Amino acid sequence: MKRIFLLLAALYVPFAGAAYKCTDEKGVTHIGDTPPAGCASVMMYEISRSGAVIRNIDPTPTPGELKARQEEDARRKEAEKIAAEQKRKDLALLSSYSNEREFDVARDRNIEPLNGRIYNSKDRLKALDKRLKELDDEMEFYKAGKSKTSKAREAPMSVTHELQRLRNEKDSLDKSIASSEREIEALKVRFDADKKRWVDLKADPTMRNRQPDATAATITMIPGGAGTAKCADKVHECQAGQAYLCRDRKGNYRVDCVVERR
Repeated sequence: MKRIFLLLAALYVPFAGAAYKCTDEKGVTHIGDTPPAGCASVMMYEISRSGAVIRNIDPTPTPGELKARQEEDARRKEAEKIAAEQKRKDLALLSSYSNEREFDVARDRNIEPLNGRIYNSKDRLKALDKRLKELDDEMEFYKAGKSKTSKAREAPMSVTHELQRLRNEKDSLDKSIASSEREIEALKVRFDADKKRWVDLKADPTMRNRQPDATAATITMIPGGAGTAKCADKVHECQAGQAYLCRDRKGNYRVDCVVERR
């Protein structure tokens, strides 16, 4: 009996002083004061001197598992960020508008300066077209050699420079008008989507905890962005990677902003 007791005591000594324990894939048990190397890829347990489990220690993740965890964590944080931003927008909508008519008033107020810019640009274009015609006629006069001295000669540099300057201004105005028209369409889409969201929130307050339908999640198209989105028969500049709400005769539908590959 004494020998059996001593043998059991001898076997128990390593365990009694151990702090970490695991069983590897081959069924071999590892025990040590520090985490054994054989426990790296399996569940490990921190144990007391009596053998009681203090806590579980997950296996060291592989590079692939670590990357997957990081990506999942990033997705979770992004989803939380989007949800928080949507909640902020919903609260802002509910506190900013008391009825549907106010959306139309706000939309028209934002569009008014853009229409004014378009009007002024078109008015300036009329003056430019008139002056450009005069300069074109003058250039033809010199090209035909019908100067006052009846000798062909080059047009004065002042005329050439003015002609180029006015052409550049005309091109700039045309682009400005197109940009303002795109902004107006984007504002209409945005306010329509915001009004629909407001109506839905009023009808069902629980929607504050849900994301709006993908086709209703709109962001103002950004002139000069990195991508393009086609809506009906028009192509708009926009922020690549974003989704927008397109409105035409068919109704409202989602379009993606993409970068054309060459």
